[in-house]
Amino acid sequence: MSSRVLTPIRTVAVKHENFKTCEQSGFCKRNRAYADKATASGSSWISPYNLDPKTISVKNGQLTGTLLKTLEDGSELARLPLTISFLESGVARVTIDEEKRQKGEIELRHGSPARKERYNGVQDWAIVGGLTIDTKISGTAEQGEGKTVVQYGRQKTFKVVVKHAPFSVDFLRDDEPQIHLNAKGLLNMEHWRAKIDREAKEGEPAPPEPLEDESTWWEESFGGNTDSKPRGPESVGLDITFPGYEHVYGVPEHAGPMSLKDTRGSSGAYDQPYRLYNSDVFEYEMDTPMTLYGAIPLMQAHRKDSTVGVFWLNAAETWIDIVRSKASSNPLSLGIGGTTDTQTHWFSENGLLDVFVFLGPTPQDIIKRYSELTGYSQPPQQFSIGYHQCRWNYVTDEDVKDVDRKFDKHNIPYDVIWLDIEYTEGKKYFTWDKDNFPNPIDMQKQLDSHGRKLVVIIDPHIKNEGGYPVVDALKSQNLGVNNKENSIFEGWCWPGSSYWIDAFNPSALAWWKTLFAYANFPGTTPSTFLWNDMNEPSVFNGPETTMPKDNLHFGNWEHRDVHNLNGLTFVNATYEALLARDDPKHPSRPFVLTRSFYAGSQRMGAMWTGDNLASWDHLEASIPMLLNQNIAGFSFSGADVGGFFGNPSKELLTRWYQAGAFYPFFRGHAHIDSRRREPYLTGSPYVEPITQALRLRYSLLPAWYTAFHTASTTGEPVMRPMWYVHPSDEAGFALDDQFYVGDTGLLVKPVLKEGATAVDVYLPPSPGTVYYDYFNYETYTGAGKTVQLDAPLAGHTPVLMRGGHILARKERPRKSSALMKWDPYTLVIALDSSYSASGTLYIDDGESFGYEKGAYIHRRFRFYPSDEANPTNSPLFLRSELDTSQDTKEAKAFLKTMKDVRIEKIIIIGAPEAWESKTEVVAVREDGLKEKTVPLMWRKGDGKRANWAVVRDPGVGVGKGWQVEF
Repeated sequence: MSSRVLTPIRTVAVKHENFKTCEQSGFCKRNRAYADKATASGSSWISPYNLDPKTISVKNGQLTGTLLKTLEDGSELARLPLTISFLESGVARVTIDEEKRQKGEIELRHGSPARKERYNGVQDWAIVGGLTIDTKISGTAEQGEGKTVVQYGRQKTFKVVVKHAPFSVDFLRDDEPQIHLNAKGLLNMEHWRAKIDREAKEGEPAPPEPLEDESTWWEESFGGNTDSKPRGPESVGLDITFPGYEHVYGVPEHAGPMSLKDTRGSSGAYDQPYRLYNSDVFEYEMDTPMTLYGAIPLMQAHRKDSTVGVFWLNAAETWIDIVRSKASSNPLSLGIGGTTDTQTHWFSENGLLDVFVFLGPTPQDIIKRYSELTGYSQPPQQFSIGYHQCRWNYVTDEDVKDVDRKFDKHNIPYDVIWLDIEYTEGKKYFTWDKDNFPNPIDMQKQLDSHGRKLVVIIDPHIKNEGGYPVVDALKSQNLGVNNKENSIFEGWCWPGSSYWIDAFNPSALAWWKTLFAYANFPGTTPSTFLWNDMNEPSVFNGPETTMPKDNLHFGNWEHRDVHNLNGLTFVNATYEALLARDDPKHPSRPFVLTRSFYAGSQRMGAMWTGDNLASWDHLEASIPMLLNQNIAGFSFSGADVGGFFGNPSKELLTRWYQAGAFYPFFRGHAHIDSRRREPYLTGSPYVEPITQALRLRYSLLPAWYTAFHTASTTGEPVMRPMWYVHPSDEAGFALDDQFYVGDTGLLVKPVLKEGATAVDVYLPPSPGTVYYDYFNYETYTGAGKTVQLDAPLAGHTPVLMRGGHILARKERPRKSSALMKWDPYTLVIALDSSYSASGTLYIDDGESFGYEKGAYIHRRFRFYPSDEANPTNSPLFLRSELDTSQDTKEAKAFLKTMKDVRIEKIIIIGAPEAWESKTEVVAVREDGLKEKTVPLMWRKGDGKRANWAVVRDPGVGVGKGWQVEF
């Protein structure tokens, strides 16, 4: 929902005046000015930070020392403790603190009860592992050369060179520079200083003029609010350079291209840095670095066959400037050739300077190490990767049941129907509107009859109304966020006057769990799941539509310290509450959708891209936005199909369903002012392709579920950009309108332009690689070129299947995913030029945590010639082999439940000509005791279409080992 409209009034566009530019954000303005000063000074600029050689120690896997900052007036040196930790994973962590604040040797203004230290609690929420230090690293302190060198990494192929004066850090892989910290001298740690009264007093000499601009040090006003800033200026800034890397990705969430743009200097650059400050931005604009709802400060840099990255662990407001500079290898080459360096400048309002450095060398290495730190994507419940039907609002329980019946009448599958805030009594959460939803249990019984679920919204603002037990408990137990005076903070949101749960508070978390118990939230069932919106947090009358920064959270940390974490902590509370409502012996996996997020939120559920518009440019922008989410570790992501605001044309709505069928999270949603647009209302000729798109999604659910399993165990994204799959192909590094689905080999190119009836698909240069049209088996070769695919509105989303892959699907149309559970599987095998292919299938019960004890099936399928050197003239085999398994009673019990689920069909695309006369194949079970001859049907391709063959009912189980000999 949008926080901007208290009553149903149509708005036009984002209100820029409600959100700060860099010029209006004091610390951003100061850090940019600092960078400008350094740049203007050229080679004469010397960073005022030196590493004291006498303090350097390299032992137990860490380099420690003290940075000395020379102050502007030279009166003293600020002492900044430095720690560089070398982790067993090969990741390095650079942390800089401030000694005076660390020891509490500062004075707060206004008698503030806030903490004096720099906030060091981000790790407690965002990091769940991967911090084991490698105590075996070697270190040599080359004091005579003014540097300290440490080799680290599993093969000791990584090296860090720490230069003492001025301080800088270079990271090398195989002795080649990969990442530079402070190479431009922009390190800026604003140390504590007492405020000097600059007003001249009668009879006393005038105080000295300040050496720096102090206008934004002590207080700032914006949007009718004045920030008291009791700790004064405290920002941290650092330049991070990627030498030889032209492309950088990540740092979601922004509505712009996947390959991040320059923010200064070049033609076509943005005029603002990328901003990370979770905000309720309705009807956001395209192609802008403006902040949105979430923040993941992970940036990856990529060049041919090399990927590196940095993770900026800071939850305060953060800005990032990006500037590319091209260095010619030959002064006479006129800019032709040479390399491009990407220089980034990061600055946060406060907190520690805490940076994780990843040296790759592959994108898979980066995401694996990042996921070890922040956690893997939650394995979703099966229903949650089906289709979700939502709008603000379904107005009664009979309305819900009517929508449910009409989906069935039109044979359109779906899994979940959603209720926005109007289901409550007067916008009080944990209640139902008794007039419009008198019998929510009966409503859910109808949904349950087809295995469908209900999702209801609960936001962090609690209505301030007498006699409402939830708000009474919040206030009496002091579980809310406080204002700067340390009394409960009151703001304005959907219910009007509201308070906000402080999800940082362990007591608030314990209380929140009790509210979701079925006895305390009557009308809910085990099939009721949750939607957390407005959790940036959105405060309608607050500065930038959020909380004042000097509000206080648990432990007396200021809101400015933790702002970008707020959404994560609220989702964590809801996730834990859903776990707590179940029998602890048989818990179900929670499903929670969040709008606001931070690094680590992927552990708890799904996200969506917020309040988009029913426009073609918003459809187009959804692909790069979701790609950046996926490579930042948050695969379970989607955009509102059809656009939240406005009324899409039927063409746009159809194209959006065709694209949305390939979003990891697939939900249609609409604003309260928009016309009803359930798929069955579109009429012919639109309802047919929309239904086809939905059925395609459901047929591929086994492949999607397997891709989510991979994400939950390796971190690898479900949506994969071209550069991730083809790291050598420079032509694909900026492509962000086509993508692969997991390991399936499916290459998807949605139609994103109005009136288009064809798309151009780029195929990387891969000698011998063939691509097949997923629907008609037309062949295309990967030769670093673009091919055109027909894409009539009445057809399908253009999808190619890359040779060498095997995927599983289910072909029987059903009303929901639950009704597909025992259906047989079809294997689709796309052969490469050597008649080989492979793929995996993962299955569990789709709802419990039984997989943790081995209750799953994970098979690897291999199609191969017996003589790989002579594939054309040798027998071909298809084998089902164990990929991973556990020998537990739970594993055996699950296999028993699946014993009758079989492979009913095997489709081989690119089948050899030699099979033209073949009419049967031999299927052999794992135990070797049962051998069966089954029919083979071979078909010759016509025109561009490949030959293909079908083996029907080979008599093999999905959970067993077997072999088919051709």
